[in-house]
Amino acid sequence: MPGTDEIADLLPALQALRRDLHAHPELAFKEHRTAGIVASALRELGLEVHEGVGGTGVVGVLRHGAGRSLALRADMDALPMAERSDLAHASQVAGVHHGCGHDGHTAMLLGAARQLARSRRFAGTVNFVFQPAEEGHGGARAMVQDALFERFPSDAVYALHNWPDLPLGQAQTRAGPIMAAADRFDILVRGRGGHAAQPHQTPDAILAASQLVTQLNTIVARRIDPGESAVLSVTRIEGGHSHNVLPAEVAVTGTVRSFDAATQDRIEAALRAVAQGVAQASETAIEVTYTRYYPATVNSAAEAETALAAARACGLQAGVAARPAFTSEDFAFMLQVRPGAYLWLGQGGGAAAPRPTRPLHHPCYDFNDAALPLGIGWFTALVERELAPGRVRAGR
Repeated sequence: MPGTDEIADLLPALQALRRDLHAHPELAFKEHRTAGIVASALRELGLEVHEGVGGTGVVGVLRHGAGRSLALRADMDALPMAERSDLAHASQVAGVHHGCGHDGHTAMLLGAARQLARSRRFAGTVNFVFQPAEEGHGGARAMVQDALFERFPSDAVYALHNWPDLPLGQAQTRAGPIMAAADRFDILVRGRGGHAAQPHQTPDAILAASQLVTQLNTIVARRIDPGESAVLSVTRIEGGHSHNVLPAEVAVTGTVRSFDAATQDRIEAALRAVAQGVAQASETAIEVTYTRYYPATVNSAAEAETALAAARACGLQAGVAARPAFTSEDFAFMLQVRPGAYLWLGQGGGAAAPRPTRPLHHPCYDFNDAALPLGIGWFTALVERELAPGRVRAGR
């Protein structure tokens, strides 16, 4: 298995690349510069390179001997948010920021490709999948719909995400759900509008929306089995422009997070029932749009254990996550069609971090470059263990 010393010569260039990507972030399905850099780097290694997969996705194929095949995935897109750091490599694009560390994921997978291309201590095929549009736009779904696994057959697929809540050098995952399904609801409350001094002459859309928000926040507590895990949060209310006018419309938006389809069904049904009840009581008209945009990210048991074994093999302190996270991840779409696992890689603290570790999606977040060799080591260990020459893997 690769040690830090074995890949040390790769790190200066990869750190420079990572910081360059951070300074030039790109949004979902617009990762043209990033994809070009990735494709060029893979070609320099002699890999077979395919561009435009699922939009702006890139797949590099490394073959060495006969054997099974694995897919390793990294996401490439940034967030539509302003960076507020004073870093020398801070974003040069207004309103766009690598606030989730996808620049680091891309650099780590490129580093693994470089290491595996030169060491070739495996027998089989490795598909390096560089995915666009993870941040809410379903780039993984787009790649799957673009026949990702038909064009690049893979027996299993793996991915990681940097995890500021875990110390540098630690890693966690678990069999079953690891990240939540993400749903969005948009509710439009319609009255007729009128003078604030004459509320008896018009249904009050703001009052109805207020009652709706209060009742929505009882759904998880009173409609869902206490043994299940779910979150419903109202995140936006919009309506009205004047102090003396009752608005004709009020919009309510929020999110639901859960881990199985049955819980999703119950929450959606309860939300629609609550809306119907408030509409009847308030004499307003209420329209509900409920969108299930990301399913739960569910690891297969064998691959979750493989992910932890590879983490231990490359020197990480690896353990089973106590519970899944309520954040979501579109790698779920890949796990719906192939067995695989998603790993949390600790990046909290570390000698190379010049400042306190920020949480994901923070305006001052920056990927911890000290995690680069750890991610490279994990990806490489996965391949060298699972595609070891002569290894016969037990049937599923």
